[in-house]
Amino acid sequence: MRHEIELSEFSPLVREFASYKTVIQGCSQRTVEQYLIDLRTFFRYLIAEGDPSLLYDNDKFREITVESMGLDELRGVTTEQIYDFLLYTDSQRDNQSAAKARKLSAIKALYKFLVNKRGMLKDNPAANIDTPKRRKALPKFLTLEEAIQLLGAIDGDTESPNRVRDYAIVTLFLNCGMRVGELVGINLQDIDPELRSLRVLGKGNKERMVYLNEACRGALSAYLAIRTDEKYRKVSDRALFVSNRMHRMSIQAVQAMVQKHLTRAGLEAKHFSVHKLRHTAATLMYQSGQVDIRVLKDILGHEQLNTTQIYTHVSNRNMEEAMQHNPLATVKKEDEE
Repeated sequence: MRHEIELSEFSPLVREFASYKTVIQGCSQRTVEQYLIDLRTFFRYLIAEGDPSLLYDNDKFREITVESMGLDELRGVTTEQIYDFLLYTDSQRDNQSAAKARKLSAIKALYKFLVNKRGMLKDNPAANIDTPKRRKALPKFLTLEEAIQLLGAIDGDTESPNRVRDYAIVTLFLNCGMRVGELVGINLQDIDPELRSLRVLGKGNKERMVYLNEACRGALSAYLAIRTDEKYRKVSDRALFVSNRMHRMSIQAVQAMVQKHLTRAGLEAKHFSVHKLRHTAATLMYQSGQVDIRVLKDILGHEQLNTTQIYTHVSNRNMEEAMQHNPLATVKKEDEE
């Protein structure tokens, strides 16, 4: 795991839970790490509960070790304590509904494992706690003109040694709508020799095929001509996208690269991000009128259709705005004025 968290920070019981999520349930390393980060915050709260000198001092709070949180400590947790923890994250850590829901999900998963899978506990104190309601916001995305502007900024960065690589990465984001974790996991052998498609590993370790259009084939072909250069033989694995240090690019490296180019393109003020490029691909495909919502669901790797439905709302909003731009929109009969 990355430096943010280590399994050695936790009791053997929690480490067993992490292994179960990874090996049995097939959760990705990133998902399991997020579970542990949220559980660590919860454990620190339980240890610091009632001691304001620890609870409300961020530096001291982060120094609290959680290895002592074993079965006996977890057995004593009450539903009221979990409610109090969620209130604490809201009032003291400024967590919004999504962050609180994620923390509650981690707590529920741990107790479900201890009660249902290991039979170590009889009661689950989190079982009947409702998930905080999340506000459904419309996804932010680049317009077609802004997407072209971003690609142009990358292509025009002739002084960058990674211009071809970066252009290929952003082209895949904008055309295929893949997640950043999916992109960094692509290996050379995952690509069809004729560049018609590539294979990605999505959420829940589920593989899916991503089909490539002409823009993707052109950008990948240009990058692969460089990727097969002699210097890349130093790379320890078969990663498609490689950093200057000859290692597989990390999620953080891709995020930083995209932010750099967004700034060069003059788009940083709109608070776009890597994930917004995924939204852009989905929105532009749906707005074209040529892509069925069920097909878009499969392209994006969504489990449920209702996750994809948000892009229909984006389209409805655009249609409403378009109506207001009709030159006749303000023309009224004389007796209505």
